Amino acid sequence: MIRYQQQGAFLKENGDCFFRVWAPFRKSVTLLLLGSEEVSYPMTSEEGGYWSTTVQEVADGMHYYYLLDEHLQRPDPASRHQESTVHRASCVVDPAAFTFTDDNWKGLEPRDLIIYEIHIGTFTKEGTFQAAREKLPTLEALGITAIALMPVCQFPGDRNWGYDCVYPFALHNKYGTTAEFKALINTAHHLGMAVILDVVYNHAGGEGNYQPDYGPYFTDKYKTFWGPAVNLDDNWCDAVRDYYIQNALMWLGEFRIDGLRIDSLHECQDSSAVHFAWELSEAVAGLEQQSGRRKLLIASTDLNDPRYTNPVKIGGYGLTSQWADDFHHALHAWLTGEQQGYYEDFGQFQHLEKAFRDAFVYTGQYSSFRKRKFGLLSDDGDCQRMIVFSQNHEQVGNRMLGERLGSLVSFEALKLAASAVLLSSFVPLLFMGEEYGEKNPFLFFTAYSDPALVEEVKKARSRWFSAFFNTSKSIPDPQLEESFTRSRLGWDTSSRSNAALLACYRFLIAFRKHRPAMRTVSKESVSLLPAGNDQALLAIERTSGQDKVLILLNFDTAVQTYHHTAPATLKKIFDSAHEEWNGPGIKAADEASVNDTILLQPLSAVVYEMAHHEE
Repeated sequence: MIRYQQQGAFLKENGDCFFRVWAPFRKSVTLLLLGSEEVSYPMTSEEGGYWSTTVQEVADGMHYYYLLDEHLQRPDPASRHQESTVHRASCVVDPAAFTFTDDNWKGLEPRDLIIYEIHIGTFTKEGTFQAAREKLPTLEALGITAIALMPVCQFPGDRNWGYDCVYPFALHNKYGTTAEFKALINTAHHLGMAVILDVVYNHAGGEGNYQPDYGPYFTDKYKTFWGPAVNLDDNWCDAVRDYYIQNALMWLGEFRIDGLRIDSLHECQDSSAVHFAWELSEAVAGLEQQSGRRKLLIASTDLNDPRYTNPVKIGGYGLTSQWADDFHHALHAWLTGEQQGYYEDFGQFQHLEKAFRDAFVYTGQYSSFRKRKFGLLSDDGDCQRMIVFSQNHEQVGNRMLGERLGSLVSFEALKLAASAVLLSSFVPLLFMGEEYGEKNPFLFFTAYSDPALVEEVKKARSRWFSAFFNTSKSIPDPQLEESFTRSRLGWDTSSRSNAALLACYRFLIAFRKHRPAMRTVSKESVSLLPAGNDQALLAIERTSGQDKVLILLNFDTAVQTYHHTAPATLKKIFDSAHEEWNGPGIKAADEASVNDTILLQPLSAVVYEMAHHEE
């Protein structure tokens, strides 16, 4: 396995601790170790701009700083824990303090993933790793096979989405300890659930980011939405690339995380012959081989570019999967009627058809929103390379009022959206709370201490919302604690509609997991059948060997008819309009033969199994 130059504090069993930091332009670096008294240890210059020293009799939890050029005292950019805030001392962490008991766990293949996205701070009232761990059996009962955690690294203040992290190696101290996080992962594995962690390698937060004091972690060569770009291809970039690859290998190796979602990977701008994403995928492949456990890399990009998941041998970056925002946009725009901002490119039924066929809707066509041709069709027939959803933290939280889909559409449309995602051929992702119709919003929230940054973020969000919403309404202040507390899940499953929706999700998930035709991952096993002219109706046939199912999704607000012409007898398995799911009552027949007409309730999903006639 390729080795990368490592940074940080590495505590050994005998009490020795090795410290290394990258500061290529500094004339001296001194370790300040804070025990009963502060002790200074001059560090030795190494090749490549690194400085290091080894200190004896270091204990877990000891605080330290680095002193740069004898006058600038700073926390460790590779800190594993912060004493209190992003501005205070770093802490030594013993990586051997927790013992995993999941040796039989080998990870999951993408085809087995049913992902549930979680924000640790709002998932429970306590907002901790321990509280989230206690909720895992509830997710197991739902049928979830993987939890996807929004970033858990140290950010400024005590509340944040996590994308403002400034210490990518340190867990946020309000969430819990390293041992508690590892216990969460260990328990998930015992319950048969993979753990996916969201990481941010394209920028750093605006408060407490001391990396520039150490070296050229950022470059003016590119610009991002959030500020300076991470230096992945400019002068001195080797150490920066190593820093982030070391980070990925730490989460996937020491913490036994099963996969990483790489936030806005398209903003990791790199013109190198070996793109950062390619180098990362090669390093993770080496860890996978060494550990004997499946490791997943998931790209979040805004490019509709199959390059990210194409194999390296044909010029791709070799990642496992990527989020398909187009699927969400097509579904959301149709169900809500919204066509502001990037929804301008959606809203026609043909967009939904394309989304179900390819996940990407724009594969080279002209985009009105972008004012140019956009996207590329993947020639890979593997559906597990695409992750789809009706909601996620971005699409909910980046709304001005943070409304979930349940506050925007009818109950029947909610069940239809769930069916669309869970009955698709792509990997499904749910956003925490959607399974029972959570009504609390998921707002953007912060707790910065820098007034200039607070004002800058408010202005940026106002500009963003002007493209989508009537900004004459009051934009919730992300700095108010209320914006955070309102975003917590209510976990109310007592009402009739919430209980019915939860039961509906459980049925759909179990059907997806256990029905052979639903477990196929090849596009060749999925067919969109003619559904009639001018009908907002999708007819999808999924096949695995002798097992065939017909999925009918009526996206119209009126009753629709489907004329069954295939030489097969149909037997109904699921009907979202059934009273069992708190629906208006069924119209679709329980059985149908060739040339029968099937009636479908408005905004409903119906599934039949198909038994072909013998010749």
